[in-house]
Amino acid sequence: REIPEPGEGRMKIQNSKLKIQNFLFRIPHSALRNSHGFTYIALLAAIVIIGISLGAAGKYWSNVISREKEAELLFRGDQYRRAIEKYYSAIPGRLEYPQSIDDLVKDDRTAGKRHLRQKYKDPITGEDFAEFRDKTKANRITGVYSSSDKEPLKQGNFPDQYKDFEGKKKYSEWKFMFTPQQGQTVLPGQTRFPGQAQYPMPWQQAPGTGPQPVKH
Repeated sequence: REIPEPGEGRMKIQNSKLKIQNFLFRIPHSALRNSHGFTYIALLAAIVIIGISLGAAGKYWSNVISREKEAELLFRGDQYRRAIEKYYSAIPGRLEYPQSIDDLVKDDRTAGKRHLRQKYKDPITGEDFAEFRDKTKANRITGVYSSSDKEPLKQGNFPDQYKDFEGKKKYSEWKFMFTPQQGQTVLPGQTRFPGQAQYPMPWQQAPGTGPQPVKH
């Protein structure tokens, strides 16, 4: 058995220490590199998930806003239809439609009676409602509608007087019309009040006999 020379053992120990130190020194860098790679991938995954979540949330809130506008359109359109009916029946023996929307807000025939609280804007377009005028009735207003060609989200569960709205592809096909009930004779001096009966929609009449939209 050889006897190591003086200092040889210490050299081996120092070399071993250096190897261990180098190994330990390399471990953090390797781990750091792997950590950076993992963090980058996790960040990309997080960005994708956040993007998908934001897209879904954006679509959800967009639908919520659209449904609120639809509900407001139904309310305002119905207010116009009711106001036209009230104007039509306001004076016994004088059944006529309004010449303008202003007549609904202030009826000069009845000392300024108000049939419509205010002139409502179309909630879909933000503009005035489009008007239906009937040439057979001195070109007076018989109803209103939205000028929007967007497709409604609501496709069913409409009130009875608006059942014809079901399945429509455009908001402009939602017609808020007032038409006296067919087959009912209104005698001079009689007033037919709102809500007594359901009225047929004007587009169910024979072609060419109903009101025509106003072209702007």
